[in-house]
Amino acid sequence: MEKSKLLLHVCCAPCSTHVIDLLRREHEVEAFFYNPNIHPGEEYRERMAESKRYCRKIDGRFHLGEYDVGNWLRRVKGHEGDEEGGERCRICYRVRLEETARKAKEMRFEFFATTLSVSPHKKAEIINELGAELGEKHGLRFCEADFKKKDGFKRSAAMSREHGMRRQSYCGCVFSRGV
Repeated sequence: MEKSKLLLHVCCAPCSTHVIDLLRREHEVEAFFYNPNIHPGEEYRERMAESKRYCRKIDGRFHLGEYDVGNWLRRVKGHEGDEEGGERCRICYRVRLEETARKAKEMRFEFFATTLSVSPHKKAEIINELGAELGEKHGLRFCEADFKKKDGFKRSAAMSREHGMRRQSYCGCVFSRGV
């Protein structure tokens, strides 16, 4: 049976482990690293390189989006002081999901998804709402999920340790660093 093509927005390698494993059961998954929110640049490069390494290790395809920090900062302007999980995060999810949907459409994928909901700090209901909206806008299907459920976060943490990955202590956003 031929599997449908899915472009997966990857926020970092540790979060991608369990999600890729799960989605590969039904889809041909390709990773898309698009995270203009990650600061500083050194942190961005480390996360990107780790994601690329993991994809190579599992024979997965890896696509890199533009590191457009200026656009991200313009989009979240006025929300720098928002609490973690507030409107700034919603805007950030939208920025990354919008670019993933655009890229998926350009590359003729049928589906797109994101690793974001594997984090216990991310609100799956908001991510799924935005994904469904953007899927409709771009003529794609968004794989709605809460990947942290059924011990998904624990599984991703265990898998990342098995692969010797560095686990970061913040989402990447300059405004959440040290929270």
